[in-house]
Amino acid sequence: QVQLVESGGGLVQPGGSLRLSCAASGFTFSSADMSWFRQAPGKERDLVAFTSNGGSTSYADSVKGRFTISRDNGKNTVYLQMNSLKPEDTAVYYCKSRFWRLGVRRDYWGQGTQVTVSS
Repeated sequence: QVQLVESGGGLVQPGGSLRLSCAASGFTFSSADMSWFRQAPGKERDLVAFTSNGGSTSYADSVKGRFTISRDNGKNTVYLQMNSLKPEDTAVYYCKSRFWRLGVRRDYWGQGTQVTVSS
């Protein structure tokens, strides 16, 4: 049973920091590509950060230099460190996994965690 459990969201002031965590189970985490997406009210769900099973990373232009995605394969957990937060970062943040099971691609999503940046 694939499961992605997110934590770490909350209310933070502009300029502050949060670290989101996504604990994964039910698949071989080290073989999976992992991503963070976010969706603000009335907006599309957009890719924020990506890390491959080999450890490479990429980011949306809007968060480059402020956010860092990382993974701990020993803990089956992917993180999103968010620094210098802005009100426009307010959104529900989702963790996503992508992996291949006997040649079939499978995508799974976490439940989402709310991040609110406000003074």
